[in-house]
Amino acid sequence: MSSENFQQSRTPPIATTGLLGWIRLNLFSSWFNSILTILVIYLLYQILVPFLNWSIFAADFTHNYLGQQIIDRTFCTRVMDPEIGGACWAIIFVRFYQFIYGFYPVEEVWRVNIVYSLLVIAVAPLLIEKFPLRKYFLYFTLIFPIIAYFLLAGGFGLAHVSTKDWGGLLVTLVLGFTGIALAFPLGIVLALGRRSNLPVISMVCTLFIEFIRGVPLITLLFFGMVMLPLFLPEGITLDGLVRCLIAVTLFQGAYMAEVIRGGLQAIPQGQYEAAQSVGLSYWQMNRKIILPQAIRITIPSIVNTSIGLFKDTTLVLIVGQLDLLGIGRAVLAAQTWMGLSIEVYVFVAVVFIIFTFSMSRYSLYLEKKLKTGINMGAD
Repeated sequence: MSSENFQQSRTPPIATTGLLGWIRLNLFSSWFNSILTILVIYLLYQILVPFLNWSIFAADFTHNYLGQQIIDRTFCTRVMDPEIGGACWAIIFVRFYQFIYGFYPVEEVWRVNIVYSLLVIAVAPLLIEKFPLRKYFLYFTLIFPIIAYFLLAGGFGLAHVSTKDWGGLLVTLVLGFTGIALAFPLGIVLALGRRSNLPVISMVCTLFIEFIRGVPLITLLFFGMVMLPLFLPEGITLDGLVRCLIAVTLFQGAYMAEVIRGGLQAIPQGQYEAAQSVGLSYWQMNRKIILPQAIRITIPSIVNTSIGLFKDTTLVLIVGQLDLLGIGRAVLAAQTWMGLSIEVYVFVAVVFIIFTFSMSRYSLYLEKKLKTGINMGAD
């Protein structure tokens, strides 16, 4: 063995496991990656340090630096001494009720809290495979919308609360989750109808999908608020929130239909032939074989369109519905809190990030679990 080879054999290998190994392989694997890593760290330092100082360390929450309770913008350090003042989060604390419940009556707010709690129970068995008594809780998930409606709106001995008093996060969740829940089966029906062998059904579904996808959501919202009542029979009225929900559902249903149709087209023809060869009917074939595979491979696209809809619910502000963003705009219109728009928009953005990030992470979990990236053959 030469001295050079002997020297190399005695050189300890670079660690590739553990935290240091991960840093070495992913951040400093070459001189170019090392420069990029250092540059990114420097930029993060320049951005995060001032932001953390503004949002946390120099911020006012419920009291300012004189120890006084903050009741309006004039008591915030940022207003009294702009050189040392940070964010004035007191606007969020003082108006927190409106951000979460809107103008729902205080004496009836327990009903909203129950709905929030039941929502977690209804969604949990859908997300957690090993949820205790999952089969029975799935039945509760199906009837949850009915329970939530009567709890929020009233009935069966509960005082009636008009949807005009709903607002904030409550309206955002009602429009977002209800719109997604209703649009999913509508999208399946439209996707199957567009691929139907019956020309009339295929043409009607195609025209509906293309028309809805061809106009902006705000146009459908104005249509629902202004023109929809004109098409209803005399004596039948729908409040503004229901009309917005109809527009949101139709809009999301059309986009969901195209996503699911793409999944249906990705299924090999052999799957259809195999189902027909064993005597399955059209609906049995789709319910047991075709749709489960199509939905599995379109999970990323389904979640993507759902996240888009959840964010687009803020457009209802334009037609007079005070969702989370709408409440923020209403708060800023008050003379006592003018000039604190950054705090309000950051708070609203954080709330949306929490929900959308959770949805995207669960999508990644499902993709790994179901191995949606596997190429399905014709067998």
